[in-house]
Amino acid sequence: MDAGLKRELEEKVYAGERLTREDGVALYESDDLAWLGRLAHHKRTEMNGDRVMFNVNRHLNLTNVCSASCAYCSFQRKPGEKDAYTMRIEEAVRKAKEMEDEQLTELHIVNGLHPTLPWRYYPKVLRELKAALPNVKLKAFTATEVQWFEKISGLPADEILDELIDAGLESLTGGGAEIFDWEVRQHIVDHACHWEDWSRIHRLAHSKGLRTPSTMLYGHIEEPRHRVDHVLRLRELQDETGGFAVFIPLRYQHDFVDSADGKIRNRIQARTTMASPAESLKTFAVSRLLFDNVPHVKCFWVMHGLSVAQLSLNFGVDDLDGSVVEYKITHDADSYGTPNTMHREDLLNLIWDAGFRPVERNTRYEVVREYDAPVPLAERRAEPQQVWA
Repeated sequence: MDAGLKRELEEKVYAGERLTREDGVALYESDDLAWLGRLAHHKRTEMNGDRVMFNVNRHLNLTNVCSASCAYCSFQRKPGEKDAYTMRIEEAVRKAKEMEDEQLTELHIVNGLHPTLPWRYYPKVLRELKAALPNVKLKAFTATEVQWFEKISGLPADEILDELIDAGLESLTGGGAEIFDWEVRQHIVDHACHWEDWSRIHRLAHSKGLRTPSTMLYGHIEEPRHRVDHVLRLRELQDETGGFAVFIPLRYQHDFVDSADGKIRNRIQARTTMASPAESLKTFAVSRLLFDNVPHVKCFWVMHGLSVAQLSLNFGVDDLDGSVVEYKITHDADSYGTPNTMHREDLLNLIWDAGFRPVERNTRYEVVREYDAPVPLAERRAEPQQVWA
């Protein structure tokens, strides 16, 4: 990067000026990762100090049967396939209650677009989960699922969201965003929910008092300019509604080892290379710098690995998701090496080891408990330390 441009960008960041589309592209073109990290860390420290948020949550996928066949997706199954499944409501409740003793605070529910499951199943399962675990927040359904509910029910999203909220919904999930630019999206997505509907549904959710996450799937066939465009669309919507609590860059993954039937469902992996750790850290940093009106940036440790998750805390990230327990969306296909679950103590030690102060939160990013600051590095060096894989 030209030294003058580098100085200009740095001055804008330290002055708190909003970065432009051109600035975002220029930041991605920089190979000075330490410099990008310093700028992003300055921004995250201004906004969140030395705090790193996490929650005790459980991912729950009610069904992997899906009418869509998105090019990157290894989770979806067609009706009748060997490992296709759909949970009965009592099974979903039983799985959720397995975490009750760990003071679970959130259920994160994402599903396939089931071609025959009736709309009434979805509010009913929320009601039963809320009745069984009244203190647990329900973060459920992508905007893509809500649009699917419109199709199968004949109801508008306004009425669908009202019924889901009445059943206990606290937040939508951020999925279905992938990359909004049609130049890329038409090659990776096989459903009808694109930017216009995704933004419409989140705008509607925000108008009803929900705070929702936003996401971006990166590291496949997109280019940095598509990532910048994606973030700026979200930033503009956030200017309008203020309803996004967090931005989550999600790392696209290959099918290293497929599940029981041995099929490779990822149709683009032959022409893609997964993002390296350096590319992931750059993406976190540029996202933090561009998305100046969202309070938090999350590293979903399952998709990035624990070491990159720790490093990301110096590249703009201030949230590490939660305990997760069972992540089927990519773990059904790969053997990337991350565990399925991290307990509260694991997350605390991960954050302390990285030199930050852990803060347990709920779905709305309200503080549940603040923990002590990390032991100073000089003291930690006196004893052998665990190395996170």
